[in-house]
Amino acid sequence: MLVIGLHLMLLGCKQTNSNQSYLDQAPPTSTPKVFASSIVNTDSIEINTVFNTSFTEVFFTRIINKKFVIHHSEFTDGHWSSPKPLQMFADHEKESVAIDPSISQDGNTMYFLGISPEDRLKKSKPDIYKSQKVDGKWQLATKVEQPISTQEYAESYPVVVSDGSLYFTSDRPGGFGGRDIYRAQYLGNGKFDTPVNIGAEVNSDKGERGTYVSPDESFLITANTYTDERGFAVSFKKNGKWQRPTVFNLGETIDENWVYYCPYMSPDNKYFFFSKRYSYPSNSGWTGVMKGKVYWVNSTEIFKKCN
Repeated sequence: MLVIGLHLMLLGCKQTNSNQSYLDQAPPTSTPKVFASSIVNTDSIEINTVFNTSFTEVFFTRIINKKFVIHHSEFTDGHWSSPKPLQMFADHEKESVAIDPSISQDGNTMYFLGISPEDRLKKSKPDIYKSQKVDGKWQLATKVEQPISTQEYAESYPVVVSDGSLYFTSDRPGGFGGRDIYRAQYLGNGKFDTPVNIGAEVNSDKGERGTYVSPDESFLITANTYTDERGFAVSFKKNGKWQRPTVFNLGETIDENWVYYCPYMSPDNKYFFFSKRYSYPSNSGWTGVMKGKVYWVNSTEIFKKCN
């Protein structure tokens, strides 16, 4: 109770002055609603929405002709631009995957889960890629090499925190089952120390899916694997150690026909974003995906429901 109360106080410390930061959208309450219909959410399949810390750029992924393409909108001259695709790979015509972006605190580095057209042909597992913003333009991405990305194992859901360190999931040996969450300390000059498994309190034998970590590393949110319910769970860090996650209520009845993933907290900590997808048949995963939407909800209400 005390820990949750402390974080609720912290959540209220940062405020935005208007809805301008959120594409001029009316804010949600304690019930999730679709975010930015006709702008982010369309008749296509959309996945995850993230912002830079200054609320001058927003990113999300849209599936186009079997390609997972990161899209991007900028706030300039008092207006948000129409979302445009960002080219992350040299060959942008062939099937590829660029999804789950995470933006550094200075806004100049993007990490994302990627499968290049070449690796797609070889049916390679996903790796972590990086794009730099140079002179206002996002550049073609390069793979973040070992010890982050590996040839034989899958790496996904990168999250960059305040000091430049990376959290991500991987099925590399030494985990507790499926994909575990790892942390790699940033060493500078684009280099990382050996990733460290963050421990059994958070990592379950069922494997972790979507993950969000706050920039100050005080809490993390994962797609729930701790009960048979779908949804999300939050873990706080206490005395330098992650605590057992607590499943929280999203404020809606969980739809068993949809998969919940891509947790994300807005930079001002006011709103929780997440994605849902519907596949047919239900066990067909991304191959059979038919619908995908991004939702947002008031984050204070979520944290209140953790006790």
